[in-house]
Amino acid sequence: MNSGVTTTSWVSAFCDELARCGVREVVVAPGSRSTPLVMAFAGDDRFKCRVHLDERSGAFFALGVGKATGCPAVIVTTSGTATANVFPAVIEASGSETPLLVLTADRPHHLRASDANQAIDQIRLFGPFVRDFFEVAPPVASEPAFSHLRGLAARAVATASSDWKGPVHLNFPFDKPLEPTRGTDASTMDASMVVQGRPDEAPFVRIDSGRREASPEAIESLVRALDTPRGVIIAGPTRGCARLRSAVLALADVTGFPVLADPLSGVRYGPASDAHVVAGYDLFLRDEDVRRIVSPSLIVRVGASPTSVALQKWMAQHNGVRHVVVDGGGRWKDHGAGATDYIHADAADTLDAVAELVDRSAEDTWSNSWRVAEATTLAAQAADQGPQHEGDIAGVLSAMLPEGACLFVSSSMPVRDLDAFGHPRQQALHVLGNRGASGIDGVVSTAFGVAAASERPTVCLIGDVAFFHDQNGLLWSREDDAPVVFVLVDNDGGGIFHMLPIADHEPDFTRFFATPHGLDFQHAAAMHNIPFRDCDIEALDEAVGQALDSAGSCVIRVRTERAESTKRRRDVADAVQRAVREALGSAQQTLNPIRLDE
Repeated sequence: MNSGVTTTSWVSAFCDELARCGVREVVVAPGSRSTPLVMAFAGDDRFKCRVHLDERSGAFFALGVGKATGCPAVIVTTSGTATANVFPAVIEASGSETPLLVLTADRPHHLRASDANQAIDQIRLFGPFVRDFFEVAPPVASEPAFSHLRGLAARAVATASSDWKGPVHLNFPFDKPLEPTRGTDASTMDASMVVQGRPDEAPFVRIDSGRREASPEAIESLVRALDTPRGVIIAGPTRGCARLRSAVLALADVTGFPVLADPLSGVRYGPASDAHVVAGYDLFLRDEDVRRIVSPSLIVRVGASPTSVALQKWMAQHNGVRHVVVDGGGRWKDHGAGATDYIHADAADTLDAVAELVDRSAEDTWSNSWRVAEATTLAAQAADQGPQHEGDIAGVLSAMLPEGACLFVSSSMPVRDLDAFGHPRQQALHVLGNRGASGIDGVVSTAFGVAAASERPTVCLIGDVAFFHDQNGLLWSREDDAPVVFVLVDNDGGGIFHMLPIADHEPDFTRFFATPHGLDFQHAAAMHNIPFRDCDIEALDEAVGQALDSAGSCVIRVRTERAESTKRRRDVADAVQRAVREALGSAQQTLNPIRLDE
């Protein structure tokens, strides 16, 4: 085969292998050097190919697919700075353990380090943020080379989809010609299995990564640890695994322990959540007296570190008690250095095994105290007569979205507001966010990716600065299978900074932190032909319902005032703390809280 024929057969074999391994979604950012890959994907009807002009946005869309499905999507870029634009999504994929395949085209070896146009060093460009990196060999017309190539594709998918899910980077050096070239000779290789793939459509290499299993000793140790009267289960952000949700609730059922469920844990919303799930902790654990009353003797934690700063401080305050982390991923999930035990195994399997071996161990007074705190929190919020605030937006959405809907929530204040004001419900609600690195870049694009892959009604709660960061992502609204309703909280700047002590330092605070921009986002929506409307919080329920019924993308803007919303959040939190402190006061002596010096 000549060089053009070899390149065409080479990339076709690679893409065929990805399809055999279950990859279906491909995002293409236009460029010349990636032509062989693009044409191979485009010519294979097993792939859904999408095009975006912006590599960063395209990568975040592919990230959203991975978040929604647990299966990797592909982002294809040309060489040069195009590859660097993928980096933010790679970082998020790594931190959130989301599968992603990054295929970057590169100049051939003889043009590297030679002042050639659009040639940068792409070898291990993403450093430690990828699970693996492969410098794919230049196309070679030999059966061993094709065998290696197909095995490489299978390895990449398996690595990205393993227990420690994450991004995998493959770099393809291509020489010209880049356009598809078909051979006219009857080469014996053209019909070989390594070129055409296995006749049964199976992957060239069948890879079974399995799941990490806890040792019998670890399970026994956790069972013994659960023999304590005042334990809590903390469910931090995860990939929303239904198995894990079931296992957490099963353990809570047999122990009687409360479950402090992060909104991104997959545990807060859905059937049976009202029996054990506590969601008001972000408000009432800000109070020193309440933290003292609900002193635990055991913490069992799954998922990443919780979003709530109040919960993190509560855990840190009780570093003297046993703290067991159960997680099968590769990322260390104990940034507060409070863990006394770390079981590196599949969390759902481990908790299920443990639940079968334990009896109820919680004190009634202990369990009741958390239920009282939760009920009191809800009552105090309901009794609040002050003006509505940004936290109410998250509360409205978490309550009104239809069964099985997806809520994609931006980092910064939206996810914190959902944590504090999003109450548990019996109807399933899938909540996702970019909390791996907690960035606000790429939120719009990721939400579109989630919508396309999940095929669920999807709403994105996003602030104005995050919306500004990813305006290019609105181009995805052209995809008719990925409608997203954006609820845009527009307070003209960075509201989260009002929560920090720097807010007292004017005028520097406004100029360097709050950074009001004065932008009218309806123009951005109009440029992409996206319906746009302004809405008050009082009418948000109806507006979102109508938008979902329309089955298309739209932007619903809710204008708020940053400083006033911050004050109102604090007022509500203060009222909750007073009410919970009073409700739990009578239980303080009964509980005999553990002292840190005991």
